[in-house]
Amino acid sequence: MSYCVNCGVKLDDALNKCPLCNTPVINPNELKKKEVTSPFATNKGETEKVKSKDIILLTSVFLTTTGICCMLLNFLVFQKTLWSIPIIGLCAFIWIICIPPVAFPQMPVYISMLIDGLAMAGYLYMLSFMTSNKAWLTRLALPITALVTVLVLTFTLLVKQVSSSILTIALYFYTMIPILCIGIELLIWHYYDKPVHITWSAIVLVPCLIVDIVLITVLSRKRLREAVRRRLHF
Repeated sequence: MSYCVNCGVKLDDALNKCPLCNTPVINPNELKKKEVTSPFATNKGETEKVKSKDIILLTSVFLTTTGICCMLLNFLVFQKTLWSIPIIGLCAFIWIICIPPVAFPQMPVYISMLIDGLAMAGYLYMLSFMTSNKAWLTRLALPITALVTVLVLTFTLLVKQVSSSILTIALYFYTMIPILCIGIELLIWHYYDKPVHITWSAIVLVPCLIVDIVLITVLSRKRLREAVRRRLHF
């Protein structure tokens, strides 16, 4: 038994509309059977991924063109100084940093970092042509570059081979930073032929040493280590 939703008159089951007000008779069960079409597209498409060869080509063309244009401007128009050398060296440095990981994705990260360190050393060597004295290169710039490269390689080795938890990574980091600062300060004193001692690097050493002691304490106590991890959500 059903009734008209408009005027309330009693309706026969066979009627499609109200005989009194002509209101269509709608069965709610029939609405569920009808397919509701969405106004939005249902097909999911993906843009084609850029191939590594195209990335290498575009990057190489851009960096090579930049270097050649600067070199031509330097030798044909602005000839007073060799201002194009830093730009050409920077283009070469960026190419060495970016292209090998894309061209050789299976390359070990240690080799990639070693290549980056050599690229930086080559860039500094190019900059030395703009100065009359190259002592800063051999006694300061290259040793600092070597120190940074060794520390980065050591940090990566520890993370990959020893432990990669957040607490241990923090311990590695706060150990490497004072070593780097002390090394740089000692190299600076050596460069100026002055007595080797630490001054400003001690300001970095002390708080890092405190943090290291705290981290070692946390890592050595399982219950404390788990409590810190739960509270910091890692």
